[in-house]
Amino acid sequence: MSTYPEDTTSLPGGNGRSIPEAAVIDVLAEPVEERPPMAQIVRRRARLPALLFVATCLSTLLVQWPDWRLVGGWGASLAQALAYAVPVMTILIFHEMGHFLQARRYGVFASYPYFIPMPISPLGTFGAVIGMDPRRGDRKALFDIGISGPLAGLLPTLVFTVWGLKLSEVVPWVPPAKGGGGLLLGEPLLLQWLISTVCGPIPDGYELLLHPMAFAGWVGLLITSLNLMPIGQLDGGHILYGLLREKAHVVAQTLLLGAAFMIIWHFDRYGGWILMLFLVTLMGPKHPPTANDRVALGFWRALLGWLTLAFIPIGFTPRLFILH
Repeated sequence: MSTYPEDTTSLPGGNGRSIPEAAVIDVLAEPVEERPPMAQIVRRRARLPALLFVATCLSTLLVQWPDWRLVGGWGASLAQALAYAVPVMTILIFHEMGHFLQARRYGVFASYPYFIPMPISPLGTFGAVIGMDPRRGDRKALFDIGISGPLAGLLPTLVFTVWGLKLSEVVPWVPPAKGGGGLLLGEPLLLQWLISTVCGPIPDGYELLLHPMAFAGWVGLLITSLNLMPIGQLDGGHILYGLLREKAHVVAQTLLLGAAFMIIWHFDRYGGWILMLFLVTLMGPKHPPTANDRVALGFWRALLGWLTLAFIPIGFTPRLFILH
């Protein structure tokens, strides 16, 4: 670096030419950014999710494993159990990976899926969850992460439902034994339409004996519609908050109060939902704000969001099991 004085004639030996004047510059070392200590680096837990995954595979297998002494023996019994367990686990994996991959895409930390075994229920599972902080992403990221799970899980759900209905049988209706009772599955509107399309009308005096794969499809419809409930931090809660922001709280609180009233008032019909009501109430109906709520979703995301929420009335059945 050099500077030039304005008057050079006063310098010794000056002849009118400018003489450079040296300037000394101190060069400082560039500061090195310190890395956070290892204790502050968030790591995904892998052992517990892996153990829960194996446990859920076993629980979904065992709940559909009939007596091995039935016709066909051990091999036929195992095949029947696998025809249910494999589709159910596939649906859950697709659903949770939809969330996980979108979270990775937006740089939002998400845990590995925690599958929930439930061997004491006829379903064998209570679904799966992913740990995520919705405040880490903006409005668009939250919307995309929330909607990707149900849409990803719905694809194998429909495939297994149609495939399973093709394998199902129309059999003569047998009245339950004296003192006993049969168990019927509640049929959402979408399943009723698929049955009439794939199997045709069921004649009087007959009933449809669902194949285990079709039962897995029924479970997939239930999981998808439940997760789409626009309450709190369920998938539907993420979607609705992305669409309405703070106005979604009023909708969520109204739905939760309405559900509580229906369950208490008609406990004989809907009492099975009391655990779900408790968990959603514990989680809270309100959704936390995102990192930036002002980001616009755009027309196509908004349209997809409303269409996805419209799946609830056709995929959900308020009465899961009906005694007859």
